[in-house]
Parts: sequence; C-alpha cells; structure tokens
Amino acid sequence: MNLLVVGASGFLGAEVCRQSVAAGRRVTGTYHSAAVAVPGVAPRRLDVTDRAAVRALLTEVRPDALVATPYRYDDWRVTADGAAHIACASAEVGARLVHLSSDALHAGRPAPYLDDDVPTPLHPYGAAKAAAETAVRAVDPGAVLVRTSLIVGEGSKQIQLCRDALAGRAVLFSDEARCPVHVADLAAAMLELVPTDLTGPLNVAGPEAVSRAELGLLVARHDGLDPTGLKTSTIAEAGLHRPAEVRLDSSRAAGLLRTRLRGITEVLA
Repeated sequence: MNLLVVGASGFLGAEVCRQSVAAGRRVTGTYHSAAVAVPGVAPRRLDVTDRAAVRALLTEVRPDALVATPYRYDDWRVTADGAAHIACASAEVGARLVHLSSDALHAGRPAPYLDDDVPTPLHPYGAAKAAAETAVRAVDPGAVLVRTSLIVGEGSKQIQLCRDALAGRAVLFSDEARCPVHVADLAAAMLELVPTDLTGPLNVAGPEAVSRAELGLLVARHDGLDPTGLKTSTIAEAGLHRPAEVRLDSSRAAGLLRTRLRGITEVLA
C-alpha cells in the first residue's frame, strides 16, 4: 500500500508512520516546519493552506490511502481550510481518506456523545474542527472521520501539562472530563480503518472518562511523584467558557475494530 500521512512530524502522525513502516507499507509523510523523524518515511514539506500545493503533491504521490492528522489550535486556515484542501485532492486521486477529528467540536453534557451526534462547538478550535468535518463529508462522502479525545503517551502535550501542574506551573480543571486514548492505540485504529468501507464520524477514544485533575493524579502515580503539589481549579473559577464534560461513547469502534482501546488507568498503570 502506498500511504500518505499528512502531519507526519506531529505526535500522532509520527506514530502512524512508525506503525505503517513496521507493517511494510510505503509511506510518504508531510511536515511544515519540524522535520519528519521516522526512518523509512519519505518526507515532503507541505503547507496545507496552499490548495494548489496540496493538489500537486497528491497528484504526484498518488496514494492509495491518506491519513490526515494536521491541526493548529489557533489557526482556522490550517484546521478547517487545510482539511478541505486535503479532502478535495484526496477525492480527485481516489484515495481512501481517514480524517482526524476531535471531541472539541462538542459543547459538553453529562450524557456520552454518540458517533453521529452533531457538533455544538463553544470555542473557535471546536468550530474549526466542525467546519473541517462538514467540508470533508461534502467533498468525500466515503471518508471516515475519527473523533477522538486527549491523546496521551510519552512525549504528549497532555502528559507534560499534568507534570507541569504537579510542579505548580500549570492548572488542571477538576470539572473538565475527557476520554484519553493512548497514541499507539489511536494510530493502530486509524490504520485498521484504511481498508474498511466505514464512512462518516466514528468515536475512537478510551473507554474511561476522567477529569484533567484525575489525569494529573494518575500521572503522579505512574511517575512516582508527590501528588500533593498538584494545582487544580474549575472552569467556573477560572472564568473560562469551554466544554466541561465531553465523554465519547466509543463502543461502536470497540465492536468493529481488532485494536483494543485501553482505559487510561491501564495505560498509566
């Protein structure tokens, strides 16, 4: 298989590349600023906001499948427009598209979100992710949209945030619940989706919901750190407007895929 990974220098993209190379796939990986550091991957620089450049690269590479993981938290052009450019070019060359989405497009509620729950974004990043999904589905109805949660693993921003909070350099909210997923599990699930005919949104996250503060305690236990210094607060106390409880029901993915999505307590055992 000829696979193109857009965002190969990122945390998840690099893991997708590693697993793909190990499986014997021919892999091209794109980057924007930080270089691709995975052996066996053909690196190509790409600005996803440049529609012509995206089209030119896909026309040249002609991938059988494309795993798209790029995003920039505060940049609509990368997160939304970039996704649209990728979907357009992918559809033109007939590639199977696995698009990475996020639980950030939900507003939060006590009940878990199902795969096909419509987006209800509260902030610009969530709105960009929702717009990206709309564009991808309109251009390429055959694409699968992987909605995931906090991506954890050694080297992840989420784990570092917990360590910073344990050192008093950051704050974790006790009322902000998510379903963390290990990067290796998520990458394996996305690659498993490539040869399937599944389309539309699919929740792919850990089965266990925890607050960010609880995640910090799990990291403390895993690292052997003193948890008493953990700095916590609530969204209300911080005066922020952001989703609180966002639980993804990933039972459909768990039933369809061979990849086992581990709970966070097992990951950080």
